[in-house]
Amino acid sequence: MNQNSDPKRPPHPGRGGPGRFQPKGRQLDPVAEAEIAALLGPRPRTRDLLVEYLHLIQDRYRQISAAHLAALAAELRLSLTEVYEVATFYAHFDVTLEGDAPVPDLTVRLCEGIACQLAGAEALLSHLSAQSDDRVRILRVPCIGQCDCAPAVVVGQHVVTQATASRVAAIVASGETSAFEICRIDYDAYRAAGGYRLFEALFAGETDVEDVLGSVDISGLKGLGGAGFPASRKWRAVRDMPGPRLMIVNADEGEPGTFKDRFYLENDPHRCLEGALIAALIVGASEIYFYLRDEYAGLRATLTRELAKLPANWPRIRLRRGAGAYICGEESALIESIEGKRGLPRQRPPLPYQAGLFGRPTLTNNVETLFWIRDIVEKGPDWWRTQGRNGRSGLRSYSVSGRVREPGVKCAPAGITLRELLDEYCGGMSEGHELRAYLPGGASGGILPARLAGQPLDFGTLEEHGCFIGSAAIVVLSQEDDLKDVARNLMHFFADESCGQCTPCRLGTKKASQLMQEENWDLDLLLDLSGVMRDASICGLGQAAPNPLLCLIKYFPEEFAGARA
Repeated sequence: MNQNSDPKRPPHPGRGGPGRFQPKGRQLDPVAEAEIAALLGPRPRTRDLLVEYLHLIQDRYRQISAAHLAALAAELRLSLTEVYEVATFYAHFDVTLEGDAPVPDLTVRLCEGIACQLAGAEALLSHLSAQSDDRVRILRVPCIGQCDCAPAVVVGQHVVTQATASRVAAIVASGETSAFEICRIDYDAYRAAGGYRLFEALFAGETDVEDVLGSVDISGLKGLGGAGFPASRKWRAVRDMPGPRLMIVNADEGEPGTFKDRFYLENDPHRCLEGALIAALIVGASEIYFYLRDEYAGLRATLTRELAKLPANWPRIRLRRGAGAYICGEESALIESIEGKRGLPRQRPPLPYQAGLFGRPTLTNNVETLFWIRDIVEKGPDWWRTQGRNGRSGLRSYSVSGRVREPGVKCAPAGITLRELLDEYCGGMSEGHELRAYLPGGASGGILPARLAGQPLDFGTLEEHGCFIGSAAIVVLSQEDDLKDVARNLMHFFADESCGQCTPCRLGTKKASQLMQEENWDLDLLLDLSGVMRDASICGLGQAAPNPLLCLIKYFPEEFAGARA
């Protein structure tokens, strides 16, 4: 007999029938359902917008509760597991489960990147911690792209450069925690100076696509995000694939020491946008996805406003927001993020130009690469080729920070040496500091000694020394700096930013970071770990993570007197 038909027994809470009073499984909170439905409004309920919608919740409620996660999953017709794993992957989402303490009213993020460490971030953290109360939480975060004005702190979304404890306290007290925008050349000013004429001529068929592509080809322009692959070859590869095709602008510069994309987007954003539109037209991309790192909140507001000014009949540019994951600077991880997933690098093949975003052939270019397109076409490829030095060609934007008088983005001839860069563009070393070492390519590019400061800084010139130029993030170190502390900082960064997909990187960076905290390093074990990470990691993060360590061992043996080897 069915137990629910027995009048002497109560109905089972998880069974059906006329006596059922509690459904199976986790039930949605009707209040949370209503809040999420109102927050999303008329926006489409598609998987690729998951990260964007998580940002909406985070921005509105300062955290993402379990009830909101479940309601969002229902709205998007996804499993709660899928939504949870994405929300917890990205550092800028605060997921609070049942029983967790609520997130404080205000978050202060203190950059612990290498430039900020050199500028006194640890001392600043101590001062801030002593002044804080329960309403404010202080987080140590990876590089936020303000290396030229270190130390840097973000109060809410308000960036404080050359920060002091008193300045941060004043901003916290004032409540002025919104991002501020910088746009030195807006749409009207850009158009008045001849902007978008090249694109419009190409769009109208007045300029031949092959002429533009040929100019880029002859110039020898390479991808300036770090890989250095010839731009025209990438364009042709995508163009030769069957449509429909898509394009991505990679503005997720997270390499410690790198801030050139921010510089160009703050100063002349439409030059980059025109370059993107030209590239999209040449390869036949129907849409452009512009992926901007979340740390650049002011730039996001600027781009949102400026993109709205573009004519409606031009290829559409969709602005997408990162969420605090360095790995998403890697092309395939970036694609996963835009699709609303965790930023895990893909196995290759296929390559993104074959099957990239949403499975379509995809062109991905860096901000600086696109920035130079208009100049190369209008001034001619020979102009670009004659800009180099020491046998190299073109221009490079060097992000210079550390022990120099005048840090910042230095647009200089490709192939310039560090000595030349310091003397001609940076005002020399800071007072009382002498060059001891430098990072030629950010955290992953390795460390070189002062005696190699005469090497040309360009693609292919540093590999024989165990380094590479990458995105040209130059961090200058002096006799006042503990190089082992520098290497510790960089390995900690990689351990913190590893996506965790592959064991060599996930465990190798963590174990190396732990070993490097010891006074005497176990060099044999560190070398073994480095070999495994280099040979077996899926992507460039794990493969390049040992570079600073290996360079330190190679070029600075005096640091390891008494170490186990």
